Amino acid sequence: MYFFYNLALAVISFTLKIIALFQPKINLFVKGRKATFSILEKNISETDNVIWIHTASLGEFEQGLPVIEQIRKHFSEYKILITFFSPSGYEVKKNTNAANVVCYLPLDSKKNAWKFVKKVNPKIAIFVKYEIWPNYLSALEKNQIPIILISAIFKKKQIYFKWYGDFMRKALLKFDHFFVQNEASEVLLQEIGINQVTISGDTRFDRVNKIKERDNSLDFMNVFKDDQLCFIAGSTWPEDEKRIVPYINTTGSSVKFVIAPHNIKKDHIIELRKSITKKTVLYSEYNGQDLKDFEVLIVDHIGLLTKIYSYGDIAYVGGGFATGLHNTLEPAVFGMPVLIGPKYTGFKEAEELVEQKGCLSINNYKDFENAVDKFVNDNDFRKRTGLVNTAYIEKNKGASIQIIAYLRTLL
Repeated sequence: MYFFYNLALAVISFTLKIIALFQPKINLFVKGRKATFSILEKNISETDNVIWIHTASLGEFEQGLPVIEQIRKHFSEYKILITFFSPSGYEVKKNTNAANVVCYLPLDSKKNAWKFVKKVNPKIAIFVKYEIWPNYLSALEKNQIPIILISAIFKKKQIYFKWYGDFMRKALLKFDHFFVQNEASEVLLQEIGINQVTISGDTRFDRVNKIKERDNSLDFMNVFKDDQLCFIAGSTWPEDEKRIVPYINTTGSSVKFVIAPHNIKKDHIIELRKSITKKTVLYSEYNGQDLKDFEVLIVDHIGLLTKIYSYGDIAYVGGGFATGLHNTLEPAVFGMPVLIGPKYTGFKEAEELVEQKGCLSINNYKDFENAVDKFVNDNDFRKRTGLVNTAYIEKNKGASIQIIAYLRTLL
Protein backbone atom coordinates (compact mmCIF):
# COMPACT_ATOMS: atom_id res chain seq x y z
CA MET A 1 0.00 0.00 0.00
CA TYR A 2 2.90 2.35 0.74
CA PHE A 3 4.08 1.85 -2.85
CA PHE A 4 0.72 2.99 -4.28
CA TYR A 5 0.49 5.87 -1.80
CA ASN A 6 3.93 7.17 -2.77
CA LEU A 7 3.18 6.65 -6.46
CA ALA A 8 -0.01 8.69 -6.10
CA LEU A 9 1.92 11.46 -4.37
CA ALA A 10 4.43 11.57 -7.23
CA VAL A 11 1.61 11.87 -9.76
CA ILE A 12 -0.09 14.59 -7.69
CA SER A 13 3.16 16.52 -7.35
CA PHE A 14 3.72 16.49 -11.12
CA THR A 15 0.10 17.42 -11.84
CA LEU A 16 0.16 20.34 -9.41
CA LYS A 17 3.19 21.81 -11.18
CA ILE A 18 1.20 21.86 -14.43
CA ILE A 19 -1.94 23.30 -12.83
CA ALA A 20 0.18 25.96 -11.09
CA LEU A 21 0.89 27.52 -14.47
CA PHE A 22 -2.79 28.49 -14.72
CA GLN A 23 -4.09 28.70 -11.15
CA PRO A 24 -2.62 31.42 -8.83
CA LYS A 25 -3.57 29.62 -5.61
CA ILE A 26 -1.95 26.36 -6.74
CA ASN A 27 1.07 28.36 -7.83
CA LEU A 28 1.42 29.62 -4.25
CA PHE A 29 1.08 26.02 -3.06
CA VAL A 30 3.89 24.83 -5.35
CA LYS A 31 6.18 27.85 -5.21
CA GLY A 32 5.92 28.16 -1.41
CA ARG A 33 7.06 24.59 -0.89
CA LYS A 34 10.18 25.18 -2.94
CA ALA A 35 11.28 27.67 -0.27
CA THR A 36 10.71 25.41 2.74
CA PHE A 37 14.15 23.89 3.12
CA SER A 38 15.96 27.18 2.55
CA ILE A 39 13.78 28.74 5.28
CA LEU A 40 14.67 25.90 7.62
CA GLU A 41 18.37 26.11 6.76
CA LYS A 42 18.38 29.83 7.51
CA ASN A 43 16.42 29.71 10.77
CA ILE A 44 17.08 26.37 12.47
CA SER A 45 20.49 25.12 13.56
CA GLU A 46 21.61 21.76 14.93
CA THR A 47 21.78 23.17 18.47
CA ASP A 48 18.20 24.51 18.48
CA ASN A 49 15.52 22.80 20.53
CA VAL A 50 12.41 22.84 18.34
CA ILE A 51 8.74 22.17 18.94
CA TRP A 52 6.96 21.55 15.64
CA ILE A 53 3.25 22.32 15.25
CA HIS A 54 1.53 21.44 11.98
CA THR A 55 -1.78 23.00 10.96
CA ALA A 56 -3.65 22.45 7.71
CA SER A 57 -4.92 25.98 7.22
CA LEU A 58 -6.00 29.16 8.97
CA GLY A 59 -8.83 27.55 10.94
CA GLU A 60 -6.56 24.89 12.40
CA PHE A 61 -3.94 27.55 13.20
CA GLU A 62 -6.53 29.49 15.20
CA GLN A 63 -7.56 26.23 16.85
CA GLY A 64 -4.00 25.47 17.87
CA LEU A 65 -3.10 29.03 18.86
CA PRO A 66 -4.04 28.73 22.57
CA VAL A 67 -1.62 25.80 22.87
CA ILE A 68 1.06 27.61 20.86
CA GLU A 69 0.79 30.65 23.14
CA GLN A 70 1.04 28.45 26.25
CA ILE A 71 4.11 26.75 24.80
CA ARG A 72 5.77 30.13 24.28
CA LYS A 73 4.95 31.02 27.87
CA HIS A 74 6.03 27.80 29.58
CA PHE A 75 8.76 26.51 27.24
CA SER A 76 10.45 29.72 26.15
CA GLU A 77 13.79 27.96 25.62
CA TYR A 78 12.34 26.16 22.60
CA LYS A 79 11.98 27.45 19.07
CA ILE A 80 8.48 27.07 17.66
CA LEU A 81 8.09 25.93 14.06
CA ILE A 82 4.65 26.18 12.50
CA THR A 83 3.94 24.53 9.16
CA PHE A 84 0.91 24.93 6.91
CA PHE A 85 -0.52 22.77 4.18
CA SER A 86 -2.77 25.40 2.59
CA PRO A 87 -1.89 28.80 1.09
CA SER A 88 -4.96 30.27 2.82
CA GLY A 89 -3.22 29.61 6.12
CA TYR A 90 0.39 30.30 5.23
CA GLU A 91 -0.15 33.51 3.27
CA VAL A 92 -2.15 35.06 6.13
CA LYS A 93 0.07 33.90 9.01
CA LYS A 94 3.58 33.65 7.52
CA ASN A 95 4.67 36.66 9.60
CA THR A 96 2.92 35.70 12.82
CA ASN A 97 4.79 36.43 16.02
CA ALA A 98 3.34 33.25 17.53
CA ALA A 99 6.26 31.27 16.05
CA ASN A 100 9.97 31.59 15.43
CA VAL A 101 9.73 29.93 12.02
CA VAL A 102 6.78 29.52 9.63
CA CYS A 103 6.82 27.57 6.37
CA TYR A 104 4.86 25.22 4.14
CA LEU A 105 4.98 21.50 4.84
CA PRO A 106 6.40 19.75 1.77
CA LEU A 107 4.26 17.02 0.25
CA ASP A 108 4.32 13.75 2.18
CA SER A 109 6.88 11.86 0.12
CA LYS A 110 9.36 9.58 1.89
CA LYS A 111 12.25 11.77 0.75
CA ASN A 112 10.63 15.02 1.90
CA ALA A 113 9.54 13.58 5.22
CA TRP A 114 12.94 12.14 6.10
CA LYS A 115 14.81 15.28 5.01
CA PHE A 116 12.39 17.55 6.92
CA VAL A 117 12.49 15.57 10.17
CA LYS A 118 16.29 15.23 10.06
CA LYS A 119 16.71 18.97 9.52
CA VAL A 120 14.21 20.13 12.15
CA ASN A 121 14.84 17.30 14.65
CA PRO A 122 11.93 18.43 16.84
CA LYS A 123 11.67 17.44 20.48
CA ILE A 124 7.98 16.88 19.91
CA ALA A 125 5.60 17.10 16.93
CA ILE A 126 2.05 18.39 17.42
CA PHE A 127 -0.59 17.94 14.72
CA VAL A 128 -3.86 19.87 14.93
CA LYS A 129 -7.24 18.19 14.39
CA TYR A 130 -7.07 16.22 11.14
CA GLU A 131 -3.61 16.14 9.55
CA ILE A 132 -2.50 12.50 9.20
CA TRP A 133 0.55 12.14 6.91
CA PRO A 134 1.92 8.54 6.91
CA ASN A 135 5.46 9.28 5.72
CA TYR A 136 6.00 12.14 8.17
CA LEU A 137 4.61 10.03 11.01
CA SER A 138 6.88 7.16 10.01
CA ALA A 139 9.96 9.42 9.93
CA LEU A 140 9.09 10.87 13.34
CA GLU A 141 8.56 7.42 14.83
CA LYS A 142 11.84 6.07 13.46
CA ASN A 143 13.66 9.03 15.00
CA GLN A 144 11.90 8.41 18.35
CA ILE A 145 10.19 11.81 18.34
CA PRO A 146 6.93 11.96 20.35
CA ILE A 147 3.85 12.79 18.25
CA ILE A 148 0.51 14.06 19.56
CA LEU A 149 -2.75 15.02 17.89
CA ILE A 150 -4.79 17.79 19.53
CA SER A 151 -8.42 18.90 19.20
CA ALA A 152 -9.03 15.76 17.18
CA ILE A 153 -12.49 14.57 16.30
CA PHE A 154 -13.23 11.20 14.71
CA LYS A 155 -16.34 9.87 12.99
CA LYS A 156 -17.39 6.39 11.99
CA LYS A 157 -17.45 7.30 8.29
CA GLN A 158 -13.72 8.08 8.22
CA ILE A 159 -11.35 5.69 6.47
CA TYR A 160 -9.63 4.64 9.72
CA PHE A 161 -12.76 2.74 10.75
CA LYS A 162 -13.52 1.03 7.42
CA TRP A 163 -12.53 -2.52 6.48
CA TYR A 164 -10.25 -1.12 3.78
CA GLY A 165 -8.59 1.47 6.04
CA ASP A 166 -5.70 -0.62 7.39
CA PHE A 167 -3.06 1.63 5.79
CA MET A 168 -4.35 4.77 7.52
CA ARG A 169 -5.04 2.92 10.78
CA LYS A 170 -1.35 2.01 10.91
CA ALA A 171 -0.53 5.72 10.51
CA LEU A 172 -2.75 6.55 13.50
CA LEU A 173 -0.93 3.98 15.62
CA LYS A 174 2.25 6.04 15.35
CA PHE A 175 0.81 8.83 17.54
CA ASP A 176 1.90 8.74 21.17
CA HIS A 177 -1.21 10.48 22.44
CA PHE A 178 -4.54 11.82 21.23
CA PHE A 179 -6.39 14.77 22.75
CA VAL A 180 -9.91 14.41 21.39
CA GLN A 181 -12.96 16.65 21.48
CA ASN A 182 -15.55 14.14 22.65
CA GLU A 183 -16.28 10.69 24.07
CA ALA A 184 -17.45 9.35 20.70
CA SER A 185 -13.96 9.94 19.28
CA GLU A 186 -12.37 8.10 22.21
CA VAL A 187 -14.69 5.12 21.70
CA LEU A 188 -13.89 4.92 17.99
CA LEU A 189 -10.16 4.94 18.67
CA GLN A 190 -10.52 2.26 21.35
CA GLU A 191 -12.38 0.05 18.87
CA ILE A 192 -9.25 -0.07 16.69
CA GLY A 193 -6.90 -0.67 19.63
CA ILE A 194 -5.85 2.89 20.44
CA ASN A 195 -6.10 3.67 24.17
CA GLN A 196 -3.64 6.55 24.65
CA VAL A 197 -6.51 9.06 24.54
CA THR A 198 -7.59 12.05 26.65
CA ILE A 199 -10.96 13.75 26.22
CA SER A 200 -9.83 17.36 26.52
CA GLY A 201 -12.38 19.16 24.36
CA ASP A 202 -11.72 21.70 21.65
CA THR A 203 -8.98 24.32 22.07
CA ARG A 204 -11.11 26.77 20.06
CA PHE A 205 -13.08 27.43 23.25
CA ASP A 206 -9.89 28.72 24.86
CA ARG A 207 -9.20 30.77 21.76
CA VAL A 208 -12.55 32.55 21.69
CA ASN A 209 -12.48 33.07 25.45
CA LYS A 210 -9.18 34.89 25.08
CA ILE A 211 -10.67 36.97 22.25
CA LYS A 212 -13.47 38.00 24.60
CA GLU A 213 -11.03 39.06 27.32
CA ARG A 214 -8.86 41.29 25.13
CA ASP A 215 -9.55 44.92 24.22
CA ASN A 216 -12.08 44.71 21.37
CA SER A 217 -12.87 48.41 21.09
CA LEU A 218 -13.13 49.91 17.60
CA ASP A 219 -13.67 53.64 17.18
CA PHE A 220 -15.76 53.29 14.03
CA MET A 221 -18.05 50.73 15.67
CA ASN A 222 -18.58 52.92 18.73
CA VAL A 223 -19.84 55.68 16.45
CA PHE A 224 -21.76 53.45 14.03
CA LYS A 225 -23.68 51.48 16.67
CA ASP A 226 -24.72 54.65 18.51
CA ASP A 227 -26.24 52.65 21.41
CA GLN A 228 -28.75 50.90 19.14
CA LEU A 229 -29.37 47.20 18.65
CA CYS A 230 -26.78 45.81 16.27
CA PHE A 231 -27.20 42.80 13.97
CA ILE A 232 -23.89 41.40 12.72
CA ALA A 233 -23.72 38.99 9.78
CA GLY A 234 -20.26 37.44 9.60
CA SER A 235 -18.55 35.47 6.83
CA THR A 236 -21.61 35.63 4.60
CA TRP A 237 -21.96 34.03 1.18
CA PRO A 238 -24.38 35.21 -1.54
CA GLU A 239 -26.79 32.45 -0.46
CA ASP A 240 -26.87 33.97 3.04
CA GLU A 241 -27.20 37.51 1.75
CA LYS A 242 -30.33 36.50 -0.20
CA ARG A 243 -32.04 36.14 3.19
CA ILE A 244 -30.37 39.02 5.00
CA VAL A 245 -30.70 41.86 2.46
CA PRO A 246 -34.51 41.65 1.98
CA TYR A 247 -34.93 41.89 5.74
CA ILE A 248 -32.67 44.94 5.93
CA ASN A 249 -34.61 46.62 3.14
CA THR A 250 -38.06 46.01 4.62
CA THR A 251 -37.74 46.11 8.40
CA GLY A 252 -39.01 49.15 10.23
CA SER A 253 -37.02 48.40 13.38
CA SER A 254 -34.29 50.74 14.55
CA VAL A 255 -31.47 48.24 14.13
CA LYS A 256 -27.97 48.80 12.85
CA PHE A 257 -26.69 46.13 10.44
CA VAL A 258 -23.12 45.03 9.82
CA ILE A 259 -22.32 42.64 6.97
CA ALA A 260 -18.83 41.14 6.77
CA PRO A 261 -18.84 39.03 3.57
CA HIS A 262 -16.62 36.00 3.12
CA ASN A 263 -15.79 37.30 -0.37
CA ILE A 264 -14.54 40.89 -0.27
CA LYS A 265 -13.66 41.13 -3.93
CA LYS A 266 -14.63 44.50 -5.38
CA ASP A 267 -17.30 43.20 -7.79
CA HIS A 268 -19.16 41.39 -5.04
CA ILE A 269 -19.01 44.34 -2.66
CA ILE A 270 -20.39 46.64 -5.35
CA GLU A 271 -23.30 44.28 -6.08
CA LEU A 272 -24.04 43.80 -2.40
CA ARG A 273 -24.14 47.52 -1.81
CA LYS A 274 -26.43 48.08 -4.79
CA SER A 275 -28.90 45.53 -3.41
CA ILE A 276 -29.37 47.46 -0.15
CA THR A 277 -31.81 50.35 -0.19
CA LYS A 278 -30.93 51.79 3.22
CA LYS A 279 -28.12 54.24 3.88
CA THR A 280 -24.98 52.13 3.54
CA VAL A 281 -21.26 52.74 4.02
CA LEU A 282 -18.21 50.60 3.29
CA TYR A 283 -15.48 50.18 5.87
CA SER A 284 -12.94 51.09 3.18
CA GLU A 285 -14.61 54.50 2.89
CA TYR A 286 -14.23 55.24 6.58
CA ASN A 287 -11.76 58.03 7.22
CA GLY A 288 -12.89 59.25 10.61
CA GLN A 289 -16.23 60.68 9.51
CA ASP A 290 -19.40 60.40 11.57
CA LEU A 291 -21.03 57.03 10.88
CA LYS A 292 -24.01 57.23 13.22
CA ASP A 293 -26.44 58.28 10.48
CA PHE A 294 -25.68 55.16 8.41
CA GLU A 295 -27.93 52.13 8.88
CA VAL A 296 -25.73 49.49 7.21
CA LEU A 297 -21.98 48.96 7.35
CA ILE A 298 -20.32 46.57 4.87
CA VAL A 299 -16.92 45.41 6.12
CA ASP A 300 -14.76 44.97 3.02
CA HIS A 301 -11.63 44.18 5.02
CA ILE A 302 -10.11 41.05 6.58
CA GLY A 303 -9.24 40.77 10.26
CA LEU A 304 -11.88 42.90 11.98
CA LEU A 305 -14.78 40.50 12.43
CA THR A 306 -13.86 39.01 15.81
CA LYS A 307 -13.70 42.50 17.34
CA ILE A 308 -16.85 43.64 15.55
CA TYR A 309 -18.76 40.73 17.09
CA SER A 310 -18.22 42.29 20.52
CA TYR A 311 -20.66 45.06 19.48
CA GLY A 312 -23.39 42.65 18.45
CA ASP A 313 -26.78 41.93 19.98
CA ILE A 314 -27.76 39.36 17.35
CA ALA A 315 -25.42 37.45 15.04
CA TYR A 316 -25.73 35.50 11.83
CA VAL A 317 -22.87 33.19 10.82
CA GLY A 318 -22.58 32.46 7.11
CA GLY A 319 -21.90 29.31 5.16
CA GLY A 320 -24.90 27.28 6.29
CA PHE A 321 -26.59 27.76 2.91
CA ALA A 322 -23.35 27.34 0.96
CA THR A 323 -20.17 25.28 1.20
CA GLY A 324 -19.74 25.00 4.95
CA LEU A 325 -20.59 26.81 8.17
CA HIS A 326 -18.11 29.31 9.55
CA ASN A 327 -17.15 29.76 13.21
CA THR A 328 -20.20 30.08 15.48
CA LEU A 329 -18.11 30.31 18.66
CA GLU A 330 -16.71 33.74 17.77
CA PRO A 331 -20.06 35.54 18.16
CA ALA A 332 -21.42 33.11 20.77
CA VAL A 333 -18.66 33.99 23.25
CA PHE A 334 -20.06 37.53 23.47
CA GLY A 335 -23.35 36.24 24.83
CA MET A 336 -25.69 36.88 21.93
CA PRO A 337 -28.03 34.61 20.00
CA VAL A 338 -26.68 33.18 16.77
CA LEU A 339 -28.54 32.36 13.55
CA ILE A 340 -27.21 29.91 10.96
CA GLY A 341 -28.36 28.20 7.77
CA PRO A 342 -29.54 24.57 7.62
CA LYS A 343 -26.22 22.93 6.63
CA TYR A 344 -24.57 22.58 10.02
CA THR A 345 -24.38 18.80 10.42
CA GLY A 346 -20.83 17.78 11.26
CA PHE A 347 -20.05 21.04 13.05
CA LYS A 348 -20.06 19.80 16.63
CA GLU A 349 -20.45 23.12 18.41
CA ALA A 350 -23.24 24.22 16.06
CA GLU A 351 -25.09 20.95 16.56
CA GLU A 352 -24.86 21.29 20.32
CA LEU A 353 -25.82 24.97 20.37
CA VAL A 354 -28.84 24.30 18.17
CA GLU A 355 -29.87 21.51 20.55
CA GLN A 356 -29.47 23.84 23.54
CA LYS A 357 -31.31 26.64 21.68
CA GLY A 358 -28.54 29.21 21.86
CA CYS A 359 -28.24 28.93 18.10
CA LEU A 360 -31.20 28.87 15.70
CA SER A 361 -31.09 27.21 12.30
CA ILE A 362 -33.17 28.86 9.57
CA ASN A 363 -34.28 27.22 6.33
CA ASN A 364 -35.69 30.16 4.37
CA TYR A 365 -36.40 33.88 4.44
CA LYS A 366 -39.57 33.50 6.52
CA ASP A 367 -37.66 31.64 9.24
CA PHE A 368 -35.03 34.36 9.18
CA GLU A 369 -37.59 37.17 9.43
CA ASN A 370 -39.47 35.54 12.31
CA ALA A 371 -36.30 34.82 14.28
CA VAL A 372 -34.79 38.29 13.93
CA ASP A 373 -38.11 39.99 14.71
CA LYS A 374 -38.42 37.85 17.84
CA PHE A 375 -34.93 38.80 19.03
CA VAL A 376 -35.46 42.49 18.23
CA ASN A 377 -38.84 42.79 19.93
CA ASP A 378 -38.30 40.54 22.97
CA ASN A 379 -35.30 41.71 24.99
CA ASP A 380 -35.67 39.00 27.64
CA PHE A 381 -35.80 36.22 25.05
CA ARG A 382 -32.75 37.63 23.28
CA LYS A 383 -30.74 37.85 26.50
CA ARG A 384 -31.78 34.37 27.71
CA THR A 385 -30.74 32.88 24.39
CA GLY A 386 -27.40 34.64 24.54
CA LEU A 387 -26.73 33.37 28.05
CA VAL A 388 -27.06 29.80 26.77
CA ASN A 389 -24.08 30.46 24.51
CA THR A 390 -22.05 32.09 27.29
CA ALA A 391 -22.62 29.11 29.59
CA TYR A 392 -21.76 26.64 26.81
CA ILE A 393 -18.37 28.21 26.16
CA GLU A 394 -17.57 28.56 29.85
CA LYS A 395 -18.30 24.87 30.37
CA ASN A 396 -16.09 23.72 27.49
CA LYS A 397 -12.94 25.80 27.89
CA GLY A 398 -9.72 24.43 29.39
CA ALA A 399 -8.37 22.00 26.76
CA SER A 400 -5.07 23.88 26.49
CA ILE A 401 -4.30 23.38 30.18
CA GLN A 402 -4.57 19.60 29.84
CA ILE A 403 -2.35 19.55 26.75
CA ILE A 404 0.34 21.69 28.39
CA ALA A 405 0.31 19.43 31.45
CA TYR A 406 1.02 16.47 29.18
CA LEU A 407 3.82 18.33 27.37
CA ARG A 408 5.51 18.95 30.72
CA THR A 409 5.98 15.19 31.02
CA LEU A 410 7.86 15.11 27.71
CA LEU A 411 9.92 18.30 27.66
